[in-house]
Amino acid sequence: MASYLLAIDQGTTSSRAVLFDREANVVDIAQREFTQHFPHDGWIEHAPEDIWDTVLATCRDVIERAGIEASEVVGIGITNQRETTLIWDRSTGEPLYPAIVWQDRRTAELCQQLRDAGHGALVQERTGLLIDPYFSATKLVWLLENVEGARERAERGELAFGTVDSFLLWRLTDGKVHATDATNASRTALFNIHSQQWDPALLELFDIPDTLLPEVKDSSDDFGITEPSLLGEAIPIAGIAGDQQAALFGQACFEPGMGKSTYGTGCFMILNTGDKAAVSRNRLLTTVAYRLNGKPTYAMEGSIFVAGATVQWLRDGLKLFSEASETEALAQQTRSGHSVYMVPAFTGLGAPHWDPQARGAIFGLTRDTGIAEIVAAGLQAVCYQTRDLQVCMSDDMAAATATLRVDGGMVINNWLMQFLADMLGVPVDRPNVLETTALGAAYLAGLRLGWYRDLDEISQLWRCERTFEPRMKADERERLYRGWLDAVERVKC
Repeated sequence: MASYLLAIDQGTTSSRAVLFDREANVVDIAQREFTQHFPHDGWIEHAPEDIWDTVLATCRDVIERAGIEASEVVGIGITNQRETTLIWDRSTGEPLYPAIVWQDRRTAELCQQLRDAGHGALVQERTGLLIDPYFSATKLVWLLENVEGARERAERGELAFGTVDSFLLWRLTDGKVHATDATNASRTALFNIHSQQWDPALLELFDIPDTLLPEVKDSSDDFGITEPSLLGEAIPIAGIAGDQQAALFGQACFEPGMGKSTYGTGCFMILNTGDKAAVSRNRLLTTVAYRLNGKPTYAMEGSIFVAGATVQWLRDGLKLFSEASETEALAQQTRSGHSVYMVPAFTGLGAPHWDPQARGAIFGLTRDTGIAEIVAAGLQAVCYQTRDLQVCMSDDMAAATATLRVDGGMVINNWLMQFLADMLGVPVDRPNVLETTALGAAYLAGLRLGWYRDLDEISQLWRCERTFEPRMKADERERLYRGWLDAVERVKC
């Protein structure tokens, strides 16, 4: 009988389920989008039941589409949108409030108060993170202070906190397992990445009852089994990682100095730093890349809040085109070196600026500016922001990444990938399997279940589909980038 690994890829705008065979080939994919909720300026929420319903439905869909039995699925790996924060009732599993999404900026004022009080050094030293609304800690504080009865119930041990992985694990195991992995824990601003424990001083700083917290496990570990009635079989859950770390793993970036950049709703560039938790001088993040056999591997990360979401806004907000696939042809219509810059700071600016009050803008419009130029500027903004991160990482690590491995939905756009290579001045490698986030979760599960012996075996499965070599002259690259830096300064508060 054939056997497969099932990866649950729960993202910001959709949930996906992907079946892989032992050679890391995609057997089938199911995907369902769900609604984004914007109750106030800067607030972004998800209905927890939408998350759960789409995950369960896509898992059932992909098994049915592939024409297999649930008994042929040997294990499940989970990867998820990180930092998104939920609390739920331990006895019923019912969420008390919508999920507060990682992009949400409602706690900006609280974060400023914490920074003004001088707590930034403590948070960065222990977590590798900055004090910012992006991370889970202040979201959880907001929930405890604003949901009626939440703090009292939390102190009585009646509630559970989790990022999306923990919530899904709770539901998949019918409430038997309340756990997370070290990568997701490292994004909460409550987890000490050096001791690999929830940090008492940070729990005290944020006034978080420890009864809320999940157990922190390795990224490849025993996370329990699914309730048989959900998928028709009790299936082991053996791998969990936040989406960007899962993509790093799926790209086989196992050696220090190897890096990848993922282009989904946001853009995230991660560089493996090995067993060294390197500290950035440029306001990048230090994070856990993955943890195996109790040993953490660290990474440096730059987080861009808006990448693919720019294309979504151009499509749904401005209605400039009907399908995202049209953007490549539109961008090809523009002349080289056009003057339009878009700064998509719809939810503030991420690394290295960390300005939650910044807002988006378009500069350089002239009478001959049309849809093509605006679309191209939206795509180019992704590349300029990646260049921002490259410059910082090169300075922090005293060396530039020789090549960059890319993944995510946007990388199918050849025009975008060529401009990215031109702007970075290094080759950009696009792999055969673009579902690297899901693949990373599958690999983690496969390691635990004995499908793969070690990281070397996984490395041998990585294949490059196309390399984009830089073609732009250096002086043109720098001229365009200076224009971008000027545009960014204009939107910062």
